Amino acid sequence: MMQTIKNIYQLGVKELISLCRDWLMIALIVYCFTFAVVTASRAQPDSISRATIAVVDEDNSQLSGTLGDAFIPPMFMPAAHITRPEIDPLMDAGRYTFVVVFPPDFEKNVLSGKGPEIQVNVDATRMTQASTGAGYIQQILNGEISKYLRKKSASAANCVIRNRFNPNLTQSWFSSIVQLVNNITMLAIILTGAALIRERENGTLEHLLVMPVTAFEIMMSKIWSMMAVVLLASAGSMYFVIKMYLEVPIEGSIPLFLAGVAIHLFAATSLGIFLACVARNMPQLGMLLILVFIPMQMLSGGMTPRESMPVWIQNIMLAAPTTHFVSFCQSILFRGAGIEVVWKPFLMLLIIGGVLFSISLTSFRKSL
Repeated sequence: MMQTIKNIYQLGVKELISLCRDWLMIALIVYCFTFAVVTASRAQPDSISRATIAVVDEDNSQLSGTLGDAFIPPMFMPAAHITRPEIDPLMDAGRYTFVVVFPPDFEKNVLSGKGPEIQVNVDATRMTQASTGAGYIQQILNGEISKYLRKKSASAANCVIRNRFNPNLTQSWFSSIVQLVNNITMLAIILTGAALIRERENGTLEHLLVMPVTAFEIMMSKIWSMMAVVLLASAGSMYFVIKMYLEVPIEGSIPLFLAGVAIHLFAATSLGIFLACVARNMPQLGMLLILVFIPMQMLSGGMTPRESMPVWIQNIMLAAPTTHFVSFCQSILFRGAGIEVVWKPFLMLLIIGGVLFSISLTSFRKSL
């Protein structure tokens, strides 16, 4: 037993030294856990940020002025005031994505209950902002009009909305952590699979086979060494990039999160070994990674809630480690859950990891 542990340790150290000499892999690790996380938080593909907007105020009333001043950063740039003839030329020139037009007698018709129309012109060539910006504008206008009417007449009830875990609906708080979660799985599969294929392409795998080591020891050495690399990079990204640089508030325990990451890495690295046994070179591993990782990423619940998916997809994805990984990550980091809440995903990951390890070990032995 002691000799087995010693062999696994020494072979793992060899893998770490080999990784340190691969500058391309080192660059990939640094990028995925630093620049990629920051870029994902800044891109904000599902929200509107600093959109250009103009207002045509033909009413010049208190209400229209209040509505025009309601568009503020960070979602909108301060609204510019233009005239109706300037709408088409300025939008054709790409100066404004949105132009809001308040008609004459707007405040008078609102107070009399006639329901006047507000025209919102949208530059639909800017699809990312146009698709969501019109909805934000409608919410802002309806909210400000409701406040104005409550001042004029007492309201029977007042609806107060509380956003838990993310009061300001800041997209970067969500997207940065989702990017980190996805990169953990991707790097674990790539590094472990590349380590095995690198041995095969360099011919050093045959050297290992003539040594007094077993397939189990070779496989475990690659798993623990790559787990250590990804776990250390994940901890650094969480503390220094997400928490300190991006200033994302973390509700739960980071050590508990990292403990769950370690369990997930056991399953993900085992999957990487299996894919490397199926593939014969790095291009094949890359194609297999696309076929396996992207569906796991899209259907695990990180991008779209699992409840909105068909039931049969939800049931199938219970066999994927990423489903349980995303589940406990959201519970710990967003909701501050403890071990009493996330023990079930932890247990499922241990079971899935054990199954994947057994399958990978069998495939590895057959490929030798």
